[in-house]
Amino acid sequence: MTFRHMNRWLIGALAVLAILALGGLIWIHERAVKALESSAQELSQTQDLHYEVLEMKDPTSDRFDWFSTPAVFSGAAEFQGRLYLCGPEGLYAYEGGRLVKQFRTGRELPPSPLVRLAVAALADAGQPELVIATADEGLLAFNGTSFRQIRPDDSDARQTTSILPLASGRLLIGTSKKGVLIYDGRRLGPFHPALANMHVTELAGDESDLWIGTMDRGVLHWHGGMVDEFNEAQGLPDPQVLSLAADNDRAFVGTPLGIAEFQQGRFERVLARGAFAQTLCISGTSLFVGTLDQGVIQLPLTSGAFPGVLAHATTDVDRVVQVFASGGEVYALTREGLHALKGHGVGSESLVKSENALLSDDNISALSVDASGRVWVGFFDRGMDILDPSGARIRHVEDDHTFCVNRIVPLSDHRATAVATADGLVLFDEDGTERQVLMHSDGLVSDHVTDIVLTSSGMALATPAGITFLDNDGARSLYSFQGLVNNHVYSLGTAGTHLLAGTLGGISVLDREQVVSNYTVANSELGRNWISAIVPLGSEWMVGTYGGGVMRLDEDGHFHSYEIATGNVAISPNAMLVTDQHVFAGTLDQGLLVYDRSTSRWSRVARGLPSENVTALAAANGYIYIGTDHGLVRAREQDLQP
Repeated sequence: MTFRHMNRWLIGALAVLAILALGGLIWIHERAVKALESSAQELSQTQDLHYEVLEMKDPTSDRFDWFSTPAVFSGAAEFQGRLYLCGPEGLYAYEGGRLVKQFRTGRELPPSPLVRLAVAALADAGQPELVIATADEGLLAFNGTSFRQIRPDDSDARQTTSILPLASGRLLIGTSKKGVLIYDGRRLGPFHPALANMHVTELAGDESDLWIGTMDRGVLHWHGGMVDEFNEAQGLPDPQVLSLAADNDRAFVGTPLGIAEFQQGRFERVLARGAFAQTLCISGTSLFVGTLDQGVIQLPLTSGAFPGVLAHATTDVDRVVQVFASGGEVYALTREGLHALKGHGVGSESLVKSENALLSDDNISALSVDASGRVWVGFFDRGMDILDPSGARIRHVEDDHTFCVNRIVPLSDHRATAVATADGLVLFDEDGTERQVLMHSDGLVSDHVTDIVLTSSGMALATPAGITFLDNDGARSLYSFQGLVNNHVYSLGTAGTHLLAGTLGGISVLDREQVVSNYTVANSELGRNWISAIVPLGSEWMVGTYGGGVMRLDEDGHFHSYEIATGNVAISPNAMLVTDQHVFAGTLDQGLLVYDRSTSRWSRVARGLPSENVTALAAANGYIYIGTDHGLVRAREQDLQP
């Protein structure tokens, strides 16, 4: 054999070996991918979440009277020829811009805000349904006639943020704590371990090429069984992802500081830098960007377009929560209504508006009923409404001081009402007209007033800096230097000459404005130091805590717990009320607790409330007024028995 022949033989042998080696590597890679997918599937199955499918029944009786609040929208979808809008208060069906049906959270639906809508043909349904993501009650599916609820046992899995129907009949579910879940009609569990235990904000794409927006980890791209993560270091304007849009090999990621464009899974450029991209929609050759304060921005997607150029901007809409295309048209859903965008950025046409409502807002923070039967309704950040006894609104008050309302107390002469706010104590006359504002410059220990109680000589004010007493002699204050257990006072209760101050660090007992004792978890049976509400009960006290529920404080200074009311329960600030028959306590997420004074037993009321976050209570003429973070209802006291 010549050298030339030997060289050819050697080259051929090496080529064969290279091919065999490459084939081996491919075989090993395929085996590794299959093993990974298999192990992921097995792991996913071992982590299946137990859930129930519940048929939602029409309420057989409605013991609550509802006070209408403005509809606030968060999602839109077309289904069975109707336009459906959803929001914290419920689901609304429209035909031709006219409201034809409403399903209220807490009544026809679970007491949880509705956050997203999508039409899907789920594998266990047999027909298309309107799928609804709720904030903390899992999923609802509506077939046009009835609802069913897909409710995981795990409360973390019920906190849904986004939904993505798949062509296979399965549904991807974004959650705030469990990451991405998948539901196929038979099982509910993690989509993949790599996408678990994160706060998902948005989903786009499909199960083989999936984009996952997160609260603080940027965007993740799932493809071919692998996950790529993109954050600020990889070009993302901000690690918080607000919105996504995907179209074939192109994806857009909206953040509070602009939009990142990706091509074939690779970062390309930033569009509309600085825009708060709340929602995205691809339509034709444009990307539509819904913002909170800049309207809807239209960006050209042609290859030659400069990244920062705006084609048009529709600025007559604000607080845009969803932009979507249908029938060749583009629509913008705002918190207050639906608009059709006109061509060339010349404005929009209003199609649906929030219906007129009795109350100015839905986030109730304080309630009171005065001697004439007028209902005073304080809002978390919208001032205050005054309603006449028939339920009609008399006046809405909202200014620099009457804005964030914490407490409303009619004064003993019934000719004035004191309102505690985050910016002073505001005094109203008997006509509901603002007459005086008292602040730190007028002798209050702090501008922020959290609670008010009437004393024999005037009133006491709780503040984050101590307690201020007001009477004919003027203002004087007491704080930790004088023995108060903690300066941050949330609530006050009074009986005779005694005043109890509930603080962030326990309870101080005052007699004639002097601290006589302090109770904390270190020196008593008190379960939590954070005291959120105090009410007198005969010669004893009911104490609400933030995280430990309700406890009873007896005359000897001992605390007593209860079977239902004490435990892992957060009592809302100053949301406790005593009547001749009951004690009521509003909770952060477990509805209304009701104590029967004749049997010394607690029960819980949740069904029928607009929300399980009960924030304020008042009583008048046999009715209990119940304020929540999503509306106001009232019920006859006798109907609140278990």
